[in-house]
Amino acid sequence: MREILAGIFTWSWFSERHGYNFNGHLVCADGGNICVDPVEPDAPTLDDIARLGVTRIILTNRNHVRAANVVRARTGARTAIHPHDAVHARKQGALLDDDLGVGERLGPFVVVGVPGKSSGEVALYWSERRLLVVGDALIGNPPGQCALLPETVMDDPPRLRTSLRRLVELDCDTLLVGDGTSILTGAREPLRALIHSFPG
Repeated sequence: MREILAGIFTWSWFSERHGYNFNGHLVCADGGNICVDPVEPDAPTLDDIARLGVTRIILTNRNHVRAANVVRARTGARTAIHPHDAVHARKQGALLDDDLGVGERLGPFVVVGVPGKSSGEVALYWSERRLLVVGDALIGNPPGQCALLPETVMDDPPRLRTSLRRLVELDCDTLLVGDGTSILTGAREPLRALIHSFPG
């Protein structure tokens, strides 16, 4: 596990099929640390996560169950997801405790709705640090750029594009991605470039 920004840690699992990393993030915050979309940790990483402590596990979408149950079991954290994605996540084996609401505040984050890939897709925005955490709404691939997953895995591609047009209005300098390579500074321009590539 690496500290990529002050109080923000990440660890990765390389997907041979996709050709890029899947990432978990741990954010240290007053009132309890937040773990977002945790991927499978090796033993030392899981020890580090337990040492730092986790209060909440946030799943940004139905397909990011990943290693949430492992982190939950080790730390006693509560796992939350938007209710629209909860049924599918439970079918994937997720042990869920709480619903996420758009506009809800979780520590330093506000939950932002970005439906389209799935109806319950969310992002997390920390305005004071100009930091945005996304799951499957977009990916960081190739490094330094933003892209979309194939439309074949999206519920509603036009709706996702509309969601991202709203997302780019946020003052964002750092973009932490669940898939691909995060952009630690200057993230707004790659986001805008992605939006400008949309049809219509």
